[in-house]
Amino acid sequence: MTKRIEDLLRELSPQVLGALVRRHGQFEGCEDAVQEAVLAAAVQWPEQGIPDNPRGWLTTVASRRLIDQIRSESARREREELASAEAPPEDVPDTDDTLLLLFLCCHPTLTAASQIALTLRAVGGLTTAEIARAFLVPEATMAVRISRAKQRIKAAGSSFPLPPPGPERDERLRVVLHVLYLIFNEGYTASSGTDLERVHLADEAIRLTRMVHTQLPSDGEVTGLLALMLLTHARRTARTTPTGDLIPLTDQDRTTWDPDLTTEGLTLTKTALGTTDLGPYQLQAAIAATHAVATTAQDTDWRQIHALYLILERIAPNPMVTLNRAIALAEVDSPQAGLALLAPLAEDERMAKHHRLLSVRAHLLEMAGDCDAAYEDYRRAAKATASFAEQRYLEARAKQLR
Repeated sequence: MTKRIEDLLRELSPQVLGALVRRHGQFEGCEDAVQEAVLAAAVQWPEQGIPDNPRGWLTTVASRRLIDQIRSESARREREELASAEAPPEDVPDTDDTLLLLFLCCHPTLTAASQIALTLRAVGGLTTAEIARAFLVPEATMAVRISRAKQRIKAAGSSFPLPPPGPERDERLRVVLHVLYLIFNEGYTASSGTDLERVHLADEAIRLTRMVHTQLPSDGEVTGLLALMLLTHARRTARTTPTGDLIPLTDQDRTTWDPDLTTEGLTLTKTALGTTDLGPYQLQAAIAATHAVATTAQDTDWRQIHALYLILERIAPNPMVTLNRAIALAEVDSPQAGLALLAPLAEDERMAKHHRLLSVRAHLLEMAGDCDAAYEDYRRAAKATASFAEQRYLEARAKQLR
């Protein structure tokens, strides 16, 4: 299967799933039908070519697979014959229900963790293993969580319309934004595999966030999240060498950062910070903007970044926030101060062996001149990550200390 077809199927799958759920309900059955349609496309399109209306093709095939499932297994032969039929454009509504699908996956009967996991699976296209790594839980645990989430939605009924303004929509929007944030992070720095990035995931997260922002342009957190994504994504081409090796932020050629994304991100950040209440995405956008306006790494206003992380840590405490604040504190105060801030994280079960903690601690130990300890942590961090690009970078840092 070509990359073009793979990217197209990833883009269209949530749209087709949204269309089917709107038309037929039965979230779990619709998802199974879409998976079958995608599989049929993956087999047929490379040989027969991409249909003129690929979304219509997938929607029609998935709809017929769903009907076949409902009727009986005796329609198997007919199902195979129908799989090659191309849908006429008029059979498919000219709407994108992906945003509504996002809210459906954030159904109020689900726990927040299940809402995020199901949306990542159904809309983001992440595998169960990728989602499990994002949540720092075993893959088997995540598989059970996703299965139960589907069953809960089925039992509760698929309430598809966008919730009206109010507490329910605010809560579901919070989860939707968290999901989009996780999808973008997986795209920007892949948790596993040979490549540092999965650009299609980052692009999809930005596309979906733009959709939310179009509908809710005055929401500060929606604006902040979009700004954060754009400012971060602007650095994409500077993050790796031609051979795919990671280049840290301090060593990047900032003249290669995308100026259009940077300008748009800075404008959105200013808008987001102009709202009354500050949330975590607005603060993270402000941090990204501080990096963006520094023409060189040496010009970075680390005091402002540390102050922003202090506020972020107060309103949304999280081990990763503390991890990042430790880096800023080391720049403002000393590596020893940063290491002292990191010390309690080693007692956190989620973080004790996480490669992010190990790599940051190695960096601060190196800054402090303790090369032997830094060497050991770099090596441990390299073994703890499933990303080959990060492994190569961390191993290279360790070798430089020998």
